[in-house]
Amino acid sequence: MAMKDFATGVAHQVPDDLRKALVSAPAALEAWEDITPLARNEWICWVESAKLEETRSRRIVRTREQLSEGRRRPCCWSGCIHRSKKAVKD
Repeated sequence: MAMKDFATGVAHQVPDDLRKALVSAPAALEAWEDITPLARNEWICWVESAKLEETRSRRIVRTREQLSEGRRRPCCWSGCIHRSKKAVKD
């Protein structure tokens, strides 16, 4: 799937490692394309907010699994710090 055809978030672009994980799981990709841009933004920010590479890797796997299971937002996370109206407009 070309990058231009891949749905992104509002304040964030989809990082390559997350995009590859989603493309490799048809159910996760279908869910990704079905959720809102703000929901995609939450997943992207959650992955990118990891401080350690191993945490980031686990979050990518968890994103793929949870989307495949029908979850629409990351669980137990306070949310994207970029979600303000100003960040969305920029």
